[in-house]
Amino acid sequence: MTRVALLTSGGDAPGMNAAIRAVVRSAIYQRVEAYGVYQGFEGLVSGHLNPMTLGSVADIIHRGGTILRTSRSAVFMNDEGRQQAYDHLEKMGIEHLVIIGGNGSLRGGYEFSRMGINVIGIPATIDNDIVYTQSIGFDSAVNTALEAINRIRDTATSHGRVFIIEVMGRDCGEIALHAGVAGGAESILIPEIAPDLNQVVDKINRGTERGKLHSIIVVAEGVYPVMDLKAEIEKRTGQDTRVSILGHTQRGGTPSAVDRIMASCMGKAAIDCIIENQRNVMMAYHEDKIHPIPLAEIVNGNKTPELDMFEIARMLSI
Repeated sequence: MTRVALLTSGGDAPGMNAAIRAVVRSAIYQRVEAYGVYQGFEGLVSGHLNPMTLGSVADIIHRGGTILRTSRSAVFMNDEGRQQAYDHLEKMGIEHLVIIGGNGSLRGGYEFSRMGINVIGIPATIDNDIVYTQSIGFDSAVNTALEAINRIRDTATSHGRVFIIEVMGRDCGEIALHAGVAGGAESILIPEIAPDLNQVVDKINRGTERGKLHSIIVVAEGVYPVMDLKAEIEKRTGQDTRVSILGHTQRGGTPSAVDRIMASCMGKAAIDCIIENQRNVMMAYHEDKIHPIPLAEIVNGNKTPELDMFEIARMLSI
């Protein structure tokens, strides 16, 4: 009988459990034995695998995090560690591995596929920095950030303050861009475009001149030190400025409907690829359809920001 192992790796993202559920239930439907790997690649190296049943994935579609848990494994990144992982799978007669995770996880999977294991990737990262696809968790993270922006705007208006809101995203500005546009931010700073502090200050001053009671600035992490930005704004505008760092709140919580549906479709498609003998591909979600893309293209790709949306943000925040 065909056997598949599945794991979650790297940073957790809302919707991972929905993907786990879809993989396991689709596998059982197709008479494929499914095995869960606990704690990501670390569990693969140590051989921490258990059979998955319908009961294993009951009542998890709405839960954040991952029931399989996750970790970042240094040992898997060397040849000896990957050989140990391969030996565990070979001993159990498992030829297929579904990896649910972000860029680093997919790169690890690509290296592992060179040993003969068929690796199927499911993109799951709130950063949304994987090429050719929207990633599981991104929509939920944007909604979490947007809710925070809405709440902060209330207090910003009440006190007549400037608020700097830092969101996650690592080297990608997707969360900041989408949450900033949806939240009506006056300025959005993302790593893909050099920050223009003169423009930020000018917008605040113009707003003050026409009686605007608040300003919201959304900043992707790592673009500009937010406490330095606060000091610069206060110095050049005289406005009381506060900083709110949303941090890991964006990773947790109930996944959105979009993420649940996308995860369900990707999980089912991953098992379809195994049944159809497609090898070493990632499930890409584009234009409401799932497309299998070779892992080699994914790991060598570089996602570019939606500059059209940045232009929309610039125009609407005059």
